[in-house]
Amino acid sequence: MVNKTAAVIRGDGTGPELVNAMLNVLKECNSNSQLVLCDAGSEWWKQNNGDSYISQEVWDLLKSSDACFKGPTTTIPMPNAPRSVAVSIRQKFELYANVRPIKTYANSNRQLDFVCVREATEGMYSGIEFRTSDESAIAIRKITKKCCDRVARKGFQLADDLGFNKIYAITKRNILKETDGIFWSSIERWQQEYKSIQVEEYYIDNITQQLVKNPERFNQSVLLSTNLFMDIVSECASGNVGSIGNVYSGNYGDSYAMFEPAHGSAPKYAGKNVVNPVASILSGAWMVKYLGEISISDAIFSATESVINENKYVTYDMGGSASLSRMAEEIAKNASRLLRK
Repeated sequence: MVNKTAAVIRGDGTGPELVNAMLNVLKECNSNSQLVLCDAGSEWWKQNNGDSYISQEVWDLLKSSDACFKGPTTTIPMPNAPRSVAVSIRQKFELYANVRPIKTYANSNRQLDFVCVREATEGMYSGIEFRTSDESAIAIRKITKKCCDRVARKGFQLADDLGFNKIYAITKRNILKETDGIFWSSIERWQQEYKSIQVEEYYIDNITQQLVKNPERFNQSVLLSTNLFMDIVSECASGNVGSIGNVYSGNYGDSYAMFEPAHGSAPKYAGKNVVNPVASILSGAWMVKYLGEISISDAIFSATESVINENKYVTYDMGGSASLSRMAEEIAKNASRLLRK
């Protein structure tokens, strides 16, 4: 079998040490995927300037790869700073579906198992905004039938693949009648193809309250929405899994995918070997599954679950005292053992 290739962006802040931990786990599991390291993000940009956080050399590497992994990167919140690395790659490769599983572990107070699916190329992230005066500005929420159709299709396909029979479509259609009306029409269209899957509409303000009050009601379902709404919802849902450091994600298009931890770069912890490596490790495991190494991916997921449930080698955010590298080493050791059985 021809080995697949993935570009691996080290990222900013804690990104390089998290990426290193993820790579060490894959190495311990004897992954045959060809992983090519590269740099992109605000730290690279501060040294090189330009209109992008990503160099042309890295763009060429991404285009020649079968997939990519993005370590956490920093997006500077200033008008003259470039568009984020994640948004740039999603839009360039039309990675229209951002998928974030929300699944707790055995020692969690709440037992949750649902998936957030987010349209990832348009909406409030289209980057269309301008000043109308010194004291006012306008941002445009661009919503199209094409983008809504393809993310709705992905949501229904994923629910069907997982054996889930419910989709919660999240809108603010009572206020955003035109833009969310287009999204809702796509939901209705795809429900005709998946008649066994029920659909229930929630407004964005109500569902965030429900995710705090009663998140179990969403178990065995897919939560599906437009870009900004699902960014907010998936972050809110992540608060129920013990730590944002546990939340991994994949960004899928028709012929390419990017994998990344859902959290940020946490620059104040850079180089201290203390942050949670789970999201990076599991995003890497999802990537090699996409590249064809299913048994390695399954072993890493099982090993991570065992380490967290044992609660002996976990980082501070989960109530433990293990370092980033120590927790990663334990996951790697357990995964390697499972693969040798």
